[in-house]
Amino acid sequence: MTETARPVVHARLARAKLNYALHVTGQRADGYHLVDSLVVFPAIGDRVGLDPAATVPGLSLSGRFAGDLGHSNGGDNLVVKAARRLAHHLGRDADAALALKKALPVASGIGGGSADAAATMRLLRDLWAPELDDETLADLAGDLGADVPMCLLSKPARVEGIGEIVTPLLAFPAHAVVLANPGVAVSTPDVFTALKTKTNKPLPAIPQDGFRDLPALCAWLNRTRNDLEAPARALAPGIGDTLDALARCPGVEQVRMSGSGATCFALLETVDAAQEAARALNDAHPGWWVAAAPVERVGPPAG
Repeated sequence: MTETARPVVHARLARAKLNYALHVTGQRADGYHLVDSLVVFPAIGDRVGLDPAATVPGLSLSGRFAGDLGHSNGGDNLVVKAARRLAHHLGRDADAALALKKALPVASGIGGGSADAAATMRLLRDLWAPELDDETLADLAGDLGADVPMCLLSKPARVEGIGEIVTPLLAFPAHAVVLANPGVAVSTPDVFTALKTKTNKPLPAIPQDGFRDLPALCAWLNRTRNDLEAPARALAPGIGDTLDALARCPGVEQVRMSGSGATCFALLETVDAAQEAARALNDAHPGWWVAAAPVERVGPPAG
């Protein structure tokens, strides 16, 4: 049987990563923290594409948060690193002209840089080596950071270890999210340093068939937490204000901080309700970054 060729695309959405639950369960001798997390990827993010206007390889930047990334062709940018890592594996030059539209806040607990790297690897794999399998691509992605393999999948999943153990959920309900970032800087190392207990209990068992509706998901989330929320709030009190503002929005089912902050989010049943909440938050807090986005269903419908 001939394998169907992957279509070559010219841009990919680098979806934001939200930690619906995040338990810190230990710390390795090398300093890496062990986590047990439920991650979800709403339909919002940066966009990585091929730059049709470029005449030489490199990376061009645009978007609201492009200025926070420094020099566009800097070797520290994860888009550049991802292109070089894949090119090295394939034994070729990293000769792509790439464009990154930076729509997500930088260093805000929603995996923006890791998502950008993952989207770059998928984009260039389809262009350079469409026969390269997903497992090999995930191995290469792991060299770029603990969050990149889960962003490569970009589907609801349980993540364990330092981020390398990714187990997709078989069912997940469609709903919507509102994301809000108060524009305060939070250092991830500082948050982990301030975490008092680093050997917390793992997540409660996830149903084998996943979550079939939002009430079931929220009931499970009520038994979980984000262990980094308390130390992050102590370092940046604006996070608490953001969580309070989200909780006051009509129709909100659950409110939590993502990752090490400062982005927070609320779960709602419909995109319309999320968009209405986002408009209200924008009006009340014009200096914040606020966005609404859908979360797509995974698996069979409810019923």
